[in-house]
Amino acid sequence: MGEEDYYLELCERPVHFEKANPVNCVFFDEANKQVFAVRSGGATGVVVKGPDDRNPISFRMEDKGEVKCIKFSLENKILAVQRTSKTVDFSNFTPDSPQLEYTQECKTKNANILGFCWTSSTEIVFITDQGIEFYQLPDLLGKLLRSLSGANVESVLPEKRNLKLLKSQNINVNWYMYCPESAVILLSTTVLGNVLQPFYFRAGTMSKLPKFEIELPAAPKSTKLSLSERDIAMATIYGQLYVLFLRHHSRTSNSTGAEVVLYHLPREGACKKMHILKLNRTGKFALNVVDNLVVVHHQDTETSVIFDIRLRGEFDGTVTLHHPVLPARSIQPYQIPVAGPAPVTSQSPIPCKLYSSSWIVFQPDIIISASQGYLWNLQVKLQPIVNLLPDKGRLMDFLLQRRECKTVVLSVCSQMLTESDRAALPVIATVFDKLNQEYKKYLDAEQSYTLALEAGQSRSGPFLRRPARTQAVVDQSDMYTHVLSAFAEKEMPQKFVIAVLMEYIRSLNQFQITVQHYLHELVIKTLVQHNLFYMLHQFLQYHVLSDSKPLACLLLSLESFYPPAHQLSLDMLKRLSTANDEIVEVLLSKHQVLAALRFIRGIGGQDNISARKFLDAAKQTEDHMLFYTIFRFFEQRNQRLRGNPSFTPGEHCEEHVAFFKQVFGDQALMRPTTF
Repeated sequence: MGEEDYYLELCERPVHFEKANPVNCVFFDEANKQVFAVRSGGATGVVVKGPDDRNPISFRMEDKGEVKCIKFSLENKILAVQRTSKTVDFSNFTPDSPQLEYTQECKTKNANILGFCWTSSTEIVFITDQGIEFYQLPDLLGKLLRSLSGANVESVLPEKRNLKLLKSQNINVNWYMYCPESAVILLSTTVLGNVLQPFYFRAGTMSKLPKFEIELPAAPKSTKLSLSERDIAMATIYGQLYVLFLRHHSRTSNSTGAEVVLYHLPREGACKKMHILKLNRTGKFALNVVDNLVVVHHQDTETSVIFDIRLRGEFDGTVTLHHPVLPARSIQPYQIPVAGPAPVTSQSPIPCKLYSSSWIVFQPDIIISASQGYLWNLQVKLQPIVNLLPDKGRLMDFLLQRRECKTVVLSVCSQMLTESDRAALPVIATVFDKLNQEYKKYLDAEQSYTLALEAGQSRSGPFLRRPARTQAVVDQSDMYTHVLSAFAEKEMPQKFVIAVLMEYIRSLNQFQITVQHYLHELVIKTLVQHNLFYMLHQFLQYHVLSDSKPLACLLLSLESFYPPAHQLSLDMLKRLSTANDEIVEVLLSKHQVLAALRFIRGIGGQDNISARKFLDAAKQTEDHMLFYTIFRFFEQRNQRLRGNPSFTPGEHCEEHVAFFKQVFGDQALMRPTTF
């Protein structure tokens, strides 16, 4: 397959770390997205790398036994290390300050710590097999800095540097899962493990959310743990938190193959089963969430599929069933660059073994190969999807939900207007409507924000946030610049070109979006180019093209091609109640000097206009014959009004007279006529 056939890829610049071996242990922190490579328990070095870290953190620590878990606080200021099932050790990592060390033991007797999670830079949660303990770290550094100078640390700090227990909850725990993006910890409880208890953490508070039960494929035959953490994931999809359950066998007898069940976990209210993703195959699976898409990897076939829960599915009355958006494809082949000196690196890169059994996936989009020493972010490639999803309406629904969609959306619009891939007009209309629906949503949100701002809500009400202009907002300027103007110049059937342009304007009007004048201008220019004056007249007569000053100016400039355009433009300007001098200014700014002069003569105002203003505009066009015509007109006016063609000093036209002489010579000046 060519590169255009793969819609998933590993990021170009992965995090590279020392691969796992008997001496080097590798840990991953899902909150900071950091990989820890711990050599010999830390005695011979710890190297910490993250996706955004330009400089890795390196340090040594005393080997106090096997490291079970190691994580930095959210600002990398405090290191927490678990070596036993009872305690967690803490070390201060603030630059230019003493390295304070202290230990915290779990409060519950006979409990074993399963792990811990940082929920802020100073708050940490211990998860034990008997419950959950929420702690706040002591401000040891603050106490130290507030101490009197010269006092030693021990005299300033209390002997017991205990963490403050904010809240705890006793509950039997099989395993736990943490979603740092939403600060929710999920605990597996009961004998079967399928009753999940979520807790939400925010600003020193721990909230217990309603527990819920995961429906197992069939009634378990034994009372042993039936729900493994390998089959559960937590991720934010379209701004909502979901628990994803990989059910290896469907509950319905008529369906074979695994499925992914999505439970919506709101902050308030009960968890609810919402979606089922049909995989139609069995085997080993792994889940990622990329750009709000659920990606399901299948190890046996070494392929992946993607699901979009925003696309229309089959609703059975309680849940929505979804099928893969696209055919299954492998992740794009990846080459591991050879590290080393330049002469060595000239050799061919090593192909990476995709879907390796050593791969471990983390949410939302991380794939780690501990045996190869790489951390990748999984990415979606949009351009290949264009040819894999022939239904343009569904394709547009899919693309408009993606983060980096604008370039591809515009390319789809251009492609469907080409001779070879020309879409039917109803399909084009559907695409335009989907674009303008998103455009209108943004315009309405922007207007609401502006009105709220003007009403002063920002001072009294909640914090106002300007609506984000996502890449799904494709406005008229985008369409004109990248699609329609180029399309109108192509050798295409003229009626199709006009129909497409009018279809876009129709769609804008349908969503009550004010049509920009340059789109009307494009229609008029296209009509004139193809000599479709009768159609132009009808569009103007029946107000298909909205009145505007720029449009009226354009019509004035078309008088030489189509004489009725002059009167059409004047009628339009009168409907707009435009002041005459303003019309002249608009025309001159467009370098329509003759049109401006004709307009002035049409309303009988030629005796009072400024000669200098018109001569300035004519000179700026760098059209000498135009300048000659305008100059001669004012000479004739002077002759008629004053009996002399010369300009008076008060008209300030000396430089224009000099320019006229320079270009045409003294003899070209008009001589006074005597009667």
